[in-house]
Amino acid sequence: MHMNPHYVSIGQHGLPGILASPLDAAGLIIFAHGSGSSRLSPRNAHAADILRQQGFATLLFDLLTMEESDERANVFDIPLLAGRVGEAIAWVRSQASLAPLRIGLFGASTGAAAALVAAAEGPGDVSAIVSRGGRPDLAGAFLSAVQAPTLLIVGGDDTEVLALNEAAQRRMQCETRLAVIPGASHLFEEPGTLDLALAEACAWFVQYLRRADGAG
Repeated sequence: MHMNPHYVSIGQHGLPGILASPLDAAGLIIFAHGSGSSRLSPRNAHAADILRQQGFATLLFDLLTMEESDERANVFDIPLLAGRVGEAIAWVRSQASLAPLRIGLFGASTGAAAALVAAAEGPGDVSAIVSRGGRPDLAGAFLSAVQAPTLLIVGGDDTEVLALNEAAQRRMQCETRLAVIPGASHLFEEPGTLDLALAEACAWFVQYLRRADGAG
């Protein structure tokens, strides 16, 4: 069912990425990971595999170059990271085989804020957003400009981040839902909690990336 992964180079900085797509993909999901994570993260690879089983193409890519990631402050530079997510969206749109697909963004930690800012800056390009253990509050004034339906997934034991997500959700004007995973901490490392979070993410993307099937 799965095509072999393609190793791609994105944007003017040649950011390394891994694109994998089942035949007749139902949509494409771009990962925007958080601090200390990369396209090679086993957790991201697992998430991408689950999404491909649902019929989605996936693009995992590094938001920072090797040199940039050595500078710790860049991990929290939301405008910089959002620009890189925007470059990935533009790259997808430039590929003839991918351009027709609806795009979803799957963000974690600071990457979730970057995904929200990128979606606010290109409202016609993003059809759905999922934030897992994200910091949507870091998107600041961009929150109210996001148009894509947004799912905020937070661990029930991640109390500080849960409060930040609740406050961010109140500022958003698009369709939103807050899904709290019981017994999960920030990284969803407790047994079964990551798969619960991924099940929520899959259902959201299925709802909003597939619903135009047959509508041209």
